[in-house]
Amino acid sequence: MSTINTVQTSPQAVLHQVFGYHEFRGPQEAVIHALVAGEDALVLMPTGGGKSLCYQIPALVREGVAVVVSPLIALMQDQVNALREVGVRAGFLNSTLSSQEWWQTESALQRGELDLLYIAPERLIQPRTLELLHGLTIALFAIDEAHCVSQWGHDFRADYLKLDLLPREFPRVPRIALTATADLRTRDEIVERLQLHNARQFISGFDRPNIQYRIAQKNNPKIQLMRFLREEQAGNSGIVYCLSRNKVEQIAEWLCSEGFNALPYHAGLSASIRQQHQEKFLREDNIIMVATIAFGMGIDKPDVRFVAHLDLPKSIEAYYQETGRAGRDGETATTLLLYGLEDVIKLRQMMSQSEGSEEFKRNEQQRLNAMLGLCEITSCRRQSLLRYFGDHLVQPCGNCDNCLIPPQTWDGSEAVQMALSCVYRTGQRFGAGHVIDVLRGSNNEKVLQFDHHRLSTYGIGKHLSVDEWKSIFRQLVARGLLDVNSDGFGGLLLNEGCRPYLRGEERLLLRREAKSIANSPRRANLSQDIANEDQSLWQALRACRKRLAEEQGVPPYVIFHDSTLREMLEFRPLTLDQLRGITGVGESKLKRFGEEFLTVLREAEYQG
Repeated sequence: MSTINTVQTSPQAVLHQVFGYHEFRGPQEAVIHALVAGEDALVLMPTGGGKSLCYQIPALVREGVAVVVSPLIALMQDQVNALREVGVRAGFLNSTLSSQEWWQTESALQRGELDLLYIAPERLIQPRTLELLHGLTIALFAIDEAHCVSQWGHDFRADYLKLDLLPREFPRVPRIALTATADLRTRDEIVERLQLHNARQFISGFDRPNIQYRIAQKNNPKIQLMRFLREEQAGNSGIVYCLSRNKVEQIAEWLCSEGFNALPYHAGLSASIRQQHQEKFLREDNIIMVATIAFGMGIDKPDVRFVAHLDLPKSIEAYYQETGRAGRDGETATTLLLYGLEDVIKLRQMMSQSEGSEEFKRNEQQRLNAMLGLCEITSCRRQSLLRYFGDHLVQPCGNCDNCLIPPQTWDGSEAVQMALSCVYRTGQRFGAGHVIDVLRGSNNEKVLQFDHHRLSTYGIGKHLSVDEWKSIFRQLVARGLLDVNSDGFGGLLLNEGCRPYLRGEERLLLRREAKSIANSPRRANLSQDIANEDQSLWQALRACRKRLAEEQGVPPYVIFHDSTLREMLEFRPLTLDQLRGITGVGESKLKRFGEEFLTVLREAEYQG
């Protein structure tokens, strides 16, 4: 049951008494007041910025039940559990419920016993559901992950297109659409398709300053990933993204053989296994989820310390959203992207062979080119990333690999001429691997079979290593100076853009690849940030949280976030009233868990 009579209580009181926070962040307060007043709203706020409170607090202030549309069936239970832990009456309707559970939820709705109802879009648009909702007092509709409405986006969901029925069916109920990922075009599409032309728009900055962005050439990805995990992320939870299901399985199995707690996640696994792995990741520490992009949208786990990509994302939107799953708690987090020429070729072939329209293919190609541009720049990556979303950072961030270890450039004009000439003389039929063999003077069977040892370009590039030539070809493809044949074999083709460089009429500065990935100056293991004399109390507080979480059947962060435990460690409250002043301790949690944590704190005080 709710901890207070929330209807007609001020948003500030709900924020403090229910959720345990003392002040709003960013535009939260303005969004909440607009929604409470009955206005529509479109909210763009970075992951971890507090989007959920923008509709959860109005849901408790306005009369009736708030209906939250979410595509994340697997996470609805955790979201509902988290609300119940703070005393909010919440439920969900989706395909995982039995007929008995469905009936119980409907009955609770009809009796006015729910404050928030989470529902999948395909369930909401069914006539039976609409009939049920018409019999209720609806406080508001919240459309989460609103970018799913965009047909140009990477998370398109067809059922979202039908949500334009809400203003027709419920014309006096305010609506709020929320997302962390939307460029200007996607933003316009959300407004158009959800009929939010009169909505107030609240656009927060996209910057996540606690995340360190790093992108490196893919040389030996397993060794690179192993160094990253062992040297920087020991004991941390994180996500490793791969492009294919087979690669997910292979990497997860390999990590387990190396002593890590790794789990695979992709659409080819059964629903029960996916749910089991997701729950384990959410509720336990030191778990690495190896996944395709099928995993993680809207994930609530706040203490993901790293996200690593072993393949190139298709777009900056995808990259931003996937890396945004790290560091939701505001603590230090690191992202690592390893990519190579083979990634560029594979994605371009996939796009050219797509069944989409020519316009769709062009847009996809533009998004990939923007992603490649982010990988190849020598300036601050965060400035480039934010610029893509129409946001601006005046000074370089100081927390990306290019800022921490500025890359070197070199005049690659002569090598570029060699590369382009060799592509031409080998017939524009072969991939980069074979062209590099010719340039370096290899006498392997394929080179001899095609008489390429007789070409004028044979052996002229011996002075550069295989990795250096791979970097050159990758940059040429990324800059659009070479095309990739869509026949499935990845043959390189000259185009008009390369002509001035082939003729030597223009110079070209290339990025010189670092010999290894830049090591972070900060380790992301939060326990290592705790002073030695505080370690025993820190571990005792975590142990208390874990025990309570297991008793409640919820992830530990649902009891209290790490930031709340750190504040307990700093201020050492010894009474319930003192504990009430700790961020994240609302009235419900104070009554249910307060004495448990105070016992730990008093014991430490007594021993001290």
